Amino acid sequence: MKALVCVQPLDIMVEDRPAPVRSAGQVLLRMRRAGICGTDYHIYAGKHPFLQYPRLIGHELAAEVIEVPEGSALTVGQVVTVNPYIACGTCRACRRGKPNCCARISVLGVHGDGGMCEFLAVPESAVVDATGLSLDQAAMVEFLAIGAHAVRRAALASGETAVVVGAGPIGVGVALFARIAGAARVVLVDTRAPRLAYAARHFGFEEGVVADADLASTLSAMTDGEMFDHVFDATGNIHAMRAGLDHVAHGGSYTLVGVCKDDLVFADPEFHRRETTLIASRNALSVDFDHVIASIRRGDIPTDAIRTHQLTLDEAPTRMPELIAEADSVLKAIVTI
Repeated sequence: MKALVCVQPLDIMVEDRPAPVRSAGQVLLRMRRAGICGTDYHIYAGKHPFLQYPRLIGHELAAEVIEVPEGSALTVGQVVTVNPYIACGTCRACRRGKPNCCARISVLGVHGDGGMCEFLAVPESAVVDATGLSLDQAAMVEFLAIGAHAVRRAALASGETAVVVGAGPIGVGVALFARIAGAARVVLVDTRAPRLAYAARHFGFEEGVVADADLASTLSAMTDGEMFDHVFDATGNIHAMRAGLDHVAHGGSYTLVGVCKDDLVFADPEFHRRETTLIASRNALSVDFDHVIASIRRGDIPTDAIRTHQLTLDEAPTRMPELIAEADSVLKAIVTI
């Protein structure tokens, strides 16, 4: 089969690999679509801290079922997506119903080989019914679930306000699900003005603020000095993450969706003065996948606007560096397999 493999940083190619054979309890999938996400770009650029090369990338997946275990509720030809967070099932987090932060988690395309290939065998528990979604939509479920999970973790309630720092795919997903949760106001912040303009034009997030040295005073002026009930960081940039506390209203929450390898430091008096709730949000749970799929089926997610670029598997090695260079205009690139 064809497989997109990052051999080493800045070296990515389509390889011929043996097709997988389904083991007991697994489902064999014919892969049809794969979204390219920030993790894939970081793998290509050599910036991912937990990865060994070579790596078959891809974890935002859409597929058709071709083989199932006996007695499975899945059917051949069914459109599905994949929950790529393969958990151990036995650690404390798993026993408490939190496999998204399993102590021994293996994420497809990161800790192990992924799904940007023609065939993939995965545990049946990782296969998610996406009936009623197009293949492109099914490939968007995983990254949107990260945003849905963050909003649920923050317990955002109807009528509250939110600011999302970072208007890339994850940030837009957070903003969309904050709106679905009933936020009275959602403000997007990004260093790239074109991204904010795109979000305003296609998703209706008309309050966009370019991050600069005056960001805190700009947000203060927008809120009469009160700031926001919920702040979400979707940048993974340590400087933005450190500054985010300044945007939190008294009694508010700060949810970190982005991750980086640096130390995150806050001024304790400011943290306590606000009685800030600090939340880490990692991956997503099956309930978040279900919420995303139901939202797409209802038409609450403008998926056509999310998909900004389309390419084939064979084009991916050439297009990957181009997509990085075109970051101002790239929201989600979908690979057809």
